[in-house]
Amino acid sequence: MSTERVQAFLDEHLPGTRVVEPDVDTPTVQAAADALGVDPGQIAKTLALRAGDRVVLVVARGDARLDNAKFKARFGTKPRMLPGEEAHAVTGQPVGGVSPFGHPEPLEVHCDESLRAFDVVYPAGGSRRSAVRLTPDQLGGLTGDRWVDVTRPPETGATAPSGS
Repeated sequence: MSTERVQAFLDEHLPGTRVVEPDVDTPTVQAAADALGVDPGQIAKTLALRAGDRVVLVVARGDARLDNAKFKARFGTKPRMLPGEEAHAVTGQPVGGVSPFGHPEPLEVHCDESLRAFDVVYPAGGSRRSAVRLTPDQLGGLTGDRWVDVTRPPETGATAPSGS
């Protein structure tokens, strides 16, 4: 099971850190935030993307949106979301539960700067009913410390002027 691979990874790289499994499914940012009693931004969502001919995972705050222009500037190509079946095949984890680690084969993982707004973040633990409590620095360390700025901040409710 994928949560067991995530736990084995944590046992090796950050002993004492545990995958937690709330009593409810947490396949969306809001569901995970509700189950864990945290701000939706603290949910560290993992996006499985194609960047040209390579697959990259981008871990970002749950309420941020991917910024295509920033992604293209950083990776040299427009991002393409992997279809659910392909994301599952590559990560060994279901969409809605993709963790930044614990995959069958090593993957290129990047953490978005948006995560640094929080003291604690919660990436998925390999299933739709799991999470891991980490600091952004711990998350970065576990994923190779590849930090990027490829998201837009969450909507604040204000309407942007026309032409922006």
